[in-house]
Amino acid sequence: MKVHDLQPAPGSNRRSKRVGRGIAGKGGKTAGRGTKGQKARGTIPAAFEGGQMPLHMRVPKLKGFTNPFRVEYQAVNLDTLEASGLTDVDPGSLYEKGLVGKAALVNVLGRGELTRAVTVKAHAFSKAAEEAITAAGGSVERLPLPWGDRRPPAKGNQFTNR
Repeated sequence: MKVHDLQPAPGSNRRSKRVGRGIAGKGGKTAGRGTKGQKARGTIPAAFEGGQMPLHMRVPKLKGFTNPFRVEYQAVNLDTLEASGLTDVDPGSLYEKGLVGKAALVNVLGRGELTRAVTVKAHAFSKAAEEAITAAGGSVERLPLPWGDRRPPAKGNQFTNR
């Protein structure tokens, strides 16, 4: 058997009934629609629900959208670094202290004072934090973002980003 030998079972595909073609035979005049009334005239809109508020009008409309490429940093301030007692600060050591999440991108911000030299490795720094760390005799190292120099991977799906 080949593809060109395939055909539907006999009697399974019937032609549709052609109605409204004159008075001879069945399906003439009113064409099976009964007599008069709105349903006989074909004037009902596709989304009409008999006067009930239609679905497309009763569902809430979302405003704006969610940026699927948003990069979220976890902020760590200088006073937190001072209180932690660490001399070498990186995302791993901050995670062990419970200050950031496991795969968090760390952003060091400038709130508070730093009184000792600290080596800080993080994904981002504010200008004030960077100046305060170097002024205290420490050093700053920017870690590369996990997705490299391209844009971050998209979050969510086709429904969550609308």
